[in-house]
Amino acid sequence: MLQILGPRGLAQLAATLGMRPLLAFDFDGTLAPIVARPEQARMTPGVATRLKMLAMQLPVAIVTGRQVADVRTRLGFEPRYIVGSHGAESDLGIDGTDWGPALQHARDWLNTYHAELTRLGVRVEDKRNSIALHYRLAPDRELASRRLEELLPLLGPELHAFGGKFVCNIVAAKAPNKAAAVHALVRDAGSAAAIFVGDDVNDEPVFASAPASWVTIKVGRTTAPSKARFYLDSPIEMASLLDRMLVLLGERGP
Repeated sequence: MLQILGPRGLAQLAATLGMRPLLAFDFDGTLAPIVARPEQARMTPGVATRLKMLAMQLPVAIVTGRQVADVRTRLGFEPRYIVGSHGAESDLGIDGTDWGPALQHARDWLNTYHAELTRLGVRVEDKRNSIALHYRLAPDRELASRRLEELLPLLGPELHAFGGKFVCNIVAAKAPNKAAAVHALVRDAGSAAAIFVGDDVNDEPVFASAPASWVTIKVGRTTAPSKARFYLDSPIEMASLLDRMLVLLGERGP
């Protein structure tokens, strides 16, 4: 991966912005720093202001693991699109399926293991179209992670479980993921390309499926391989990236 704020990254950013792309962003770990308690996550006012300016020129999408209603209250501006639950929930008709009933088996399964998960310090967050099992605050994260790895395969083929940063997620196996959502948004917006920024495992399908004309950016360099073409060191650099976009579009940043 190359630094998006380096010479080659900025050259590709300028070329793709010339195509009037969709701008799509994950939320946690991308627009907002990761925090111990998800309900405390917030963008800085500067990032929100820059996104609002960009949204006046190009279609902006937030594509997150959170519920649509939850993330909307954290933005401070109105994007054209919000997609939640890792691609499974949209309030704009990208996929109108209610995946909540498909997760009932997972809820029943979680009730069976409720006492053990509570003892391990795993917090269950039911987002209707997806379920998150948080263990960031577990007394022994390694033990909690290992036990979840043992239990989640028991869910069966109708459900799909995948990891993240101190979280395991459960979705319906047939639900669209972030890649399907972003490609659908590009078509809906009539855009010729996309710029997508994310930081976690659930963003990799977008990175992997992106055509050569897209710009894909991973926030945070890790030892784990990534299909993203560019990177930012941390969410702290997000304001600088957005400033560069505004300058390339002929706008002065705040």
